[in-house]
Amino acid sequence: MGEPVRDGAAMIAGMNPRLDLQPYVFCTGGTPHAEALASFREDEGLSQILPFDAAHEAGYDVSLPMSRIVLEVHSALEGAGLTAAVSRALDRAGIACNMVAAYHHDHVFVPQGDADRALGVLKRLQSEKA
Repeated sequence: MGEPVRDGAAMIAGMNPRLDLQPYVFCTGGTPHAEALASFREDEGLSQILPFDAAHEAGYDVSLPMSRIVLEVHSALEGAGLTAAVSRALDRAGIACNMVAAYHHDHVFVPQGDADRALGVLKRLQSEKA
């Protein structure tokens, strides 16, 4: 996979956004779910990102399905600028986003109805930095 990218402009230029076709739901409460893509323990309780079908079967509110866009650049955990640039570009387009940083990649969750438009916004942002 190579070395993580630390420079903000280089992260943006190499982000290669990819739309995951699986819809997800942000859930809270309950116990850890085996199919959780991610989870986080907050003071208020357990938050999880579940595949839509798993969330529905578990009885969670599925009224806001989200799409995930994977930023395929191996972004360094101490790198600066990628999250700000992505969220700013989506904000300018009127698209809500929830950013999740994992070890290798950053993941952008947007309302499912905005997924294609968000992907276009991110591809344009990337081409501006390339």
